[in-house]
Amino acid sequence: MATGLTEFLDNFVKSHDNRQLLAFPLAVLAVSLIILLVSFVSSGSPVNLGMEFQGGTQISVETTDSPAVLEETYSSYPINDARQTGSRIIMQFGVMDNEQQRELEKDVTGRYSNVEIRQVGPIYGHDLQVQAIQAMIISFIGMAIVVFLLFRTLIPSFAVILSAFSDIMIAAAFMKVAGIELSLGTLAALLMLIGYSVDSDILLTNRVIKRRGTIEEKISRAMHTGITMTTTTLAALVVMYIVSTFSYLVIPSFTQITLLSQISIVLIAGLIADMMNTWLLNTGILRWYVLKPEFRGRYNR
Repeated sequence: MATGLTEFLDNFVKSHDNRQLLAFPLAVLAVSLIILLVSFVSSGSPVNLGMEFQGGTQISVETTDSPAVLEETYSSYPINDARQTGSRIIMQFGVMDNEQQRELEKDVTGRYSNVEIRQVGPIYGHDLQVQAIQAMIISFIGMAIVVFLLFRTLIPSFAVILSAFSDIMIAAAFMKVAGIELSLGTLAALLMLIGYSVDSDILLTNRVIKRRGTIEEKISRAMHTGITMTTTTLAALVVMYIVSTFSYLVIPSFTQITLLSQISIVLIAGLIADMMNTWLLNTGILRWYVLKPEFRGRYNR
């Protein structure tokens, strides 16, 4: 699989000029930014916020009732979601006042056995929002500093940073379209994407700028190594997604591991975007840069 994909991308890069390589990833980035902007204008957040970031109550019960039945039963409360994970149903409610919260807990514990209740206050959720934004900003600044110190050249460093930024935006837009909420798990996945993106982009940039050979040869060698690494990671993530999401269909005693399921699907979307951004966007920028007349003898030898 990795070999076939490498050959396809290698031939694609060689047969298209730099503008053609940049067009598609930049168009996908533009669409992703529009999706996030529309979401921000309409709801105040670029992605759907999970309970950790907006507050609320999560109740897990062991029952044979369907999620639809529980949604109907508790429709008088601000129920946002009800989903089945094995033999349990997980219900998620919005923020309630203390009296309504007590009534809900009394009702649930009276109806069902083996009840698990988790609550997050709106103030704590707002604090987590601020911390999440700070974490993303600090991660990007740290990544940009390291990249610039490594290459000490503006345009190649900018290409690496742009690729990482595009990976995050595309993954976030995918979350919005797919209805995946921003939780502590998916936030961790977005932060992990920065590392995955920089890894492949630094591999490409280092090979092109610091190794000997023609530009096409260096891109081909970097592509073979980079795509092998990425497809190996993708295969592991696909397995993790299948096991964490669907294993209860085979073994009913298992429960769906929502955290791992969300982390893996966001990483899968981000790594697919990273292959596009690294081998089309970053490659197009780098190839244009090193083939400039003043650099041809320096990088293409």
